[in-house]
Amino acid sequence: MTSLYLLIPLSIGLVSLAAGVFIVAIRKGQFDDLDRQQQRMPDE
Repeated sequence: MTSLYLLIPLSIGLVSLAAGVFIVAIRKGQFDDLDRQQQRMPDE
């Protein structure tokens, strides 16, 4: 039971960090035009 007092805040912090990184990536336009980027890759 005492381990939950450590794991629950740790997991909430990790999820908050991941959500923050995702939101920053969206705001900077990381996911805007994925089709054009795919066409720019060389054919192998």
